[in-house]
Amino acid sequence: MSLSTLKTKTAMSDDLKLCMQKVAQERCERSFAILFDHFAPRLKAYSLAAQPGAALIADELVQEVLVKVWNKAHTYNPEKAAVSTWIFTLARNARIDYLRKNGRYLSEIDPDIIFDKLEDESADPFADAQQRNAEDSVRHGMNQLPSDQAQALAKVYLEGKSHQEAADEMGLPLGTVKSRVRLALSKLEVLVRR
Repeated sequence: MSLSTLKTKTAMSDDLKLCMQKVAQERCERSFAILFDHFAPRLKAYSLAAQPGAALIADELVQEVLVKVWNKAHTYNPEKAAVSTWIFTLARNARIDYLRKNGRYLSEIDPDIIFDKLEDESADPFADAQQRNAEDSVRHGMNQLPSDQAQALAKVYLEGKSHQEAADEMGLPLGTVKSRVRLALSKLEVLVRR
């Protein structure tokens, strides 16, 4: 770590400590806004790292922790810990509390199993048969396409990628991918109508 980086971190730490003191003593909203802007994204990243994919929980955690910072700023002791240490301790405790409170609602039931076994009461056997026939025709047609066209078509229509994303993944120019998709659709139309 360079000396300038160390000085910058020290200055930032001092600024955060000053902001925390102003919030504690004067209820300074501007100082709180600085703390909020600095810590909100870091707290969200902390929560997401601990539980990936739980953006809603991460947002709740950030809100809860920063409300605690506002309400408990007077309990912060700069001699015991840095501002970031104190705030991340609040975050860890809030996360543990959240998991304890909501953990009892977890269920051993796998929703995939339930939904796989549910039958649509409004299902039309004729429509289902038509759908299966169409899927089989498309699948059979895809197998008859040249592999480069089938690959481009699959990336765009089955994987939901844009033409540009498919071109990037395949290492091809955008125009080539568009041409392959267009040709594949034309050939697939003929093959499916047979």
